[in-house]
Amino acid sequence: MPLTLEQYASFLDTRDLPWPAPPAVQTPKAKPHLVALPDVRLVSWNIYGTLLSIVSGSLFFKHPQKFVMDLALDKTVQEFKMWASMSRKPGQPSEYMAEIYDRVLDEQRLAPSPGEKHPEILAERIWNAILKKLFQKDYKFDAGFYGSLNEYSKKVAYFFHASLQGTAAYEGAARALAHVQSCGLVQGLIADAQCFTLVQLQRGLAAQSAVRVDDVIDKNLRALSCELGARKPSPRLFQQVVQAAAQLGIAPAQMLHVGSRIVEDIAPARKCGMRTALFAGDKESLQAATTQLKDPATRPDVLLTELGQVTEIIAPQ
Repeated sequence: MPLTLEQYASFLDTRDLPWPAPPAVQTPKAKPHLVALPDVRLVSWNIYGTLLSIVSGSLFFKHPQKFVMDLALDKTVQEFKMWASMSRKPGQPSEYMAEIYDRVLDEQRLAPSPGEKHPEILAERIWNAILKKLFQKDYKFDAGFYGSLNEYSKKVAYFFHASLQGTAAYEGAARALAHVQSCGLVQGLIADAQCFTLVQLQRGLAAQSAVRVDDVIDKNLRALSCELGARKPSPRLFQQVVQAAAQLGIAPAQMLHVGSRIVEDIAPARKCGMRTALFAGDKESLQAATTQLKDPATRPDVLLTELGQVTEIIAPQ
């Protein structure tokens, strides 16, 4: 049986592979603003920059530092034995893979997205297209180990992005999720994500406790950009969770969204009628101007400097 993506990630742990470390948390100058929200029945979370720390607070498709990008591409070429099916010209494998990758990435960015101002790019689709180009030069892979082409593309995408940016759960993330659940509230996700994001989240939480994503996050209350084809601040993500919550008899005013960016998290959540919490625990992810914090349309209801502070605003039902 082919490995699942989560099993593949665990398999990589058995090998002595160098991965980039997650960024050290840089605490911004911010004071918590905590008020009890006893009427909240659902908490939705952003992932990158809120539950998971990552350089810049979001996922890169191209790293701003060329040597990091080149290293990730080179590791991917070597790991999946792609070089033999690439143009054999003088130079490093990463140089030629970069040309292919950039071309496919541009194609994805320019693809039509009718009715959506904030389309998402899919990491596995990029690698699927690259692999198909390699097939023209007799490239082969072990389907018994990796699965179908689509499954293989996801594993290549996971490996590449793990080589590009390290991730880790913020301190107190698992405890915060467990606390909300213990209070009898349901939880969801409203986040920019890729096919491997939930695997990264699960692995980050597992490093803190035995909390499992599927045990604390309702599958019907997950609005992920890779599944909807839209990135935040697209209202589609927020509306999906609002509509799913309505099936449970939960009104928008009884929902709390926790995120680290005013434009992408707080403003669209407030527009949907949700309560909001700004996570201001890391300079890498925090995007909040003073004017936005004062504007009634974008001002969060609470401001968290630590995820554990959710225990002070959420009470048992």
